[in-house]
Amino acid sequence: MRTGEALPAVGEVLAALATGLWHWNTATGLVTVDAEAARLLGLPAEQATLSQAQVRSRLHPVDWNEISGVIQLAVAEGTLGEARVRIMDERGRVIRVGRSRFHASFDREKRSYEVTGSLQEVTEPTPGTPAGRTAVTGDWRRSREAFLLDAGRALAEARSTAEVLRVAAGLSMPGFSPDGLAVFGVTGDRLTIIGHHGHQPGDEGPFTHMALDTDYPAAEVVRTGRAVYLSSPEKYKERYPVTWPLAAHFNRQSWAFLPLTVAGRTMGAWMAAFTYPVAFTPDERSVLTTVARMLAQALSRAEAAESARELTDGLQRSMLPQLGPEIPGMSVAARYVPTGGGLQVGGDWYDMIPLPNGRFALVIGDVQGHDVRAAGLMGQLRIALRAYAAEGHRPDAVLSRASRFLHGMTFGSLGSLDEDPSELRFATCLYVEVDPTTGLLDIARAGHPDPAIRMTDGTVIARPTAGGLPLGIDPDADYPTTRITLEPGETMLICTDGLIETGGHDLETGWKRIRAILEEHDGDLEALADALVQAVHGPSSHHTTGPLADRREDDIAVLLLCREGDGCGCGAPVAVRPTIRRTMMSVAQAEPERVAVARQQLRELLHDWASEDQVDSAVLLLSETLTNVLVHTDADALLLAEVRGEAGDRRMRVEVTDTSDDLPHKRSPGELASSGRGLMLIELLAQAWGVDPRGEGKSIWFELYESEGADGAGGADGSGPADGSGPADGSGGSGLA
Repeated sequence: MRTGEALPAVGEVLAALATGLWHWNTATGLVTVDAEAARLLGLPAEQATLSQAQVRSRLHPVDWNEISGVIQLAVAEGTLGEARVRIMDERGRVIRVGRSRFHASFDREKRSYEVTGSLQEVTEPTPGTPAGRTAVTGDWRRSREAFLLDAGRALAEARSTAEVLRVAAGLSMPGFSPDGLAVFGVTGDRLTIIGHHGHQPGDEGPFTHMALDTDYPAAEVVRTGRAVYLSSPEKYKERYPVTWPLAAHFNRQSWAFLPLTVAGRTMGAWMAAFTYPVAFTPDERSVLTTVARMLAQALSRAEAAESARELTDGLQRSMLPQLGPEIPGMSVAARYVPTGGGLQVGGDWYDMIPLPNGRFALVIGDVQGHDVRAAGLMGQLRIALRAYAAEGHRPDAVLSRASRFLHGMTFGSLGSLDEDPSELRFATCLYVEVDPTTGLLDIARAGHPDPAIRMTDGTVIARPTAGGLPLGIDPDADYPTTRITLEPGETMLICTDGLIETGGHDLETGWKRIRAILEEHDGDLEALADALVQAVHGPSSHHTTGPLADRREDDIAVLLLCREGDGCGCGAPVAVRPTIRRTMMSVAQAEPERVAVARQQLRELLHDWASEDQVDSAVLLLSETLTNVLVHTDADALLLAEVRGEAGDRRMRVEVTDTSDDLPHKRSPGELASSGRGLMLIELLAQAWGVDPRGEGKSIWFELYESEGADGAGGADGSGPADGSGPADGSGGSGLA
C-alpha cells in the first residue's frame, strides 16, 4: 500500500489477520458472528446469528463457565476481558484453541450484558507450563469449587419454585454441562413433573403421573433414595428395557438421575441428560450430588414459602369481608396491606355491617401483634362485633360488649400467673354507625386514631371524637358516642395506625403526609384509596422516610366513606370545586374540655384564612359563646362553623345553638369584673352578629369577612346585628351576659 492511499476496511484487515468478530447480548440470548469467527467455531464461513446454546456446544464446558466470570470481572473493573477457549466439534473433541479479547457493558434496567470481542486461533499451550495452568484453561477442581459456590448462592436466593428451576436450567457445570434437565416430584404413589428444561412442550406427557413402581430410573431413585448413572444408551436399554423407548427419541448419550433428599426424606428426583458420552467419574458424581442436595434444599424452601403464602393469603382473604351492596348516595372503598411480620398476616381488619334499622356500620380495628394468634383473635373479634351490631345495639354498647368478649378470651383465659404474658392481647377499634339519608355519623372509639374529613373544597380536618380504652383491657369500660354530620361532597377517612406511621413516621409527621395526599387527590374513591397505600407502602414511600427510620413496619387498613355530591369525585368530574366548607360538633355540659377541641377545629377550618388576627378573633368569640352556654344554662351547645366564597373574599359564620330560652343582654361590668364583656367583644370584633330565637332555645352567631381583614377589628363603626336584632333582656353567660 502506497502512502496517501485509503486504508482498507476494518473487516478486510481482520480477515487478513484471521481474526473474527462476535457480539453477545444476554438479554436476547443471541450471539452474532462474522464469517471468520464462524469458521473458527467450526461452522460454515458466513455471517450468522446463533443462540447461546449453539455457541456453548462449540466451547469446552470449563471455558464457557469461566468466561462468564471474566466478563463480570471486566465490567466490575472497567477493563477489557481476555480468555483462552477450546473449540470443540460435534463429538466433543477439541479442534483448536482460540484467544478472545472483548469489551463488556452491563445494562442495569434490563439486567443484561452486551459483549463485543475478537477471536483468533492460537497455539495450544504445553501441559504443565504456566500457560497451561491459567485460570481459563486449567485447574478443574478450582473451577468446580467456584461453580459450586456460585450455584449455592444463586439457589439460596431463589424464592419460588419457578425461580429455582430457572437457576437450575442456567447452571453451567465445569467440564460437563447437561442440555436436558427435569425435576420430578411425588404425589401419593405417583411421579409428577415439577419442571423441565431442554425439551419441547408436551414431551413431559408420558412421564406425568407415572406410578412409582414403574421400571423407570426416576421412579427407582425415589423408591430407593440412591442415584442412577447411565453413561450410554446401551446401559439405559439394558437396565430399563420397558421405558427405554420413552427416552430413545431424545437422542441423548448419558443420563444421571439423583435423589432430592431433605432431612432424610426423598421428595423427588433430578435428571441431568447429556448429548455426549459422560463417564461419570468420582469428581463428576461429586459435583452432581452436591448440586442435587442444594437443589433439594432450594425446592424445599420454595415449597414451604409458597405454602405459607397460600395459607396466609387464604386466611386473610377469608377474614376480610367484601364490601356490601351499593348504598344510595354514598360510596365506600377499602384496602388492606399486611406489611408487618414474616407470615404476612396481622391483626388489622375492617368491616361493613348492615344494621336492623336500615343504617349500616363501618368498623376498623387493630389487634395487637403481627402473628397467627393476632389474626385468629381478629377473626373472632370481627365476628363478635357483627353479632352485637346485628342485634341492634348502639355503637357504645357494641364496643362495650366486644371489650368484655376480648377480655374473656385473653386476660380471662389465663389460669395462673405462670402463664405466658405474651398471650395477653388488646385491640383498638373505631365503630361508625352511618345514616345514609341524613349523613349523620355516630362514632364510638376504643383507643383508635380519630377519623378525618375531606370537605368539598379539599380542606382536610381531623375530627376529634370521645373515646375509651382499647378493647379487652377493662371489661367494664365505657365508650361515649360522638355525632358528626357528613355533608354532601365530603369524604371520611378511617384507618389503622399503620397508614400513618409506616416508613418511620410518628403520628404527627405521618398525618401531614396523609393529609397532603387527601388534599391534592382529584380522582374517585378507589383511586384515592390506591394513592394512599401507594404513598405509604409503594416505591415513593422510600423517598419520604420519617424521623423514626428504625420503627418496625405495620399492617395497613383503610376505609373511605364518601357522601356523594359536588366535588367528591365519585360522580361526574367537576371543573371547579365548591367554595363552601363547614364543621359541626356538640359540646355537652359534662365535657367542658371539648371547648378546646372546638377552638382547634375552627383553626383547622380557617387554616388558609388571609388574616391571622381574624382567626384569633374568631377563636376568642367562639370560646365566649360556648362558655356562655356551659356556665349559664343547663343545655348542651351545638357548634356550626361555615366558610363560603372564593379565597380572598370569603365569609365566615359561626353559630352556637342551645335549648335555653334565656337571651343574653349587654352589661356594664366594673373594672375588676370577671364576666359580662362577651357582647362588647362581639360588637368590637365581628363584622355582623345576632341572636336568633328558635322553637326551643336560641342561636348566637357572628360573621367575619376576609376582604375586610386588613381593616382591623370588625364592627368598629358601632353597627349591631346585621339583621337588626339586638340583645334582649334575660340571663346571660359569663362572656355575653
